[in-house]
Amino acid sequence: MGVKNLLGKKIKKLRIINGYTQEELAEKIDISQRALSGIETGKNFLTAETLDKLVQVLNIKYSELFCIDHYYDTKVLINDLNAKIISLKNCPEKLREIYRVINALLNE
Repeated sequence: MGVKNLLGKKIKKLRIINGYTQEELAEKIDISQRALSGIETGKNFLTAETLDKLVQVLNIKYSELFCIDHYYDTKVLINDLNAKIISLKNCPEKLREIYRVINALLNE
């Protein structure tokens, strides 16, 4: 999956979290709904000007917008999670917290 697709997914997720329709967010960042749809589906890439407006409207940092590691392939995610858990072998408090979070997610 390319950067346009990954970034588009992230923008869509943030839009939904903030309770905006495509039309509402597009209006706030001064682009057409069709242009925003193209960005969210990875067909188009946003301009620097649109990026600036998006970060302001969503009240996020640039780093948050570009943090897209969690969209990787499932096998990559599992391997990465396993490596991170193993790296915490000397941190029992953190391991217990991770265990609680995983159990909470599984018991939804």
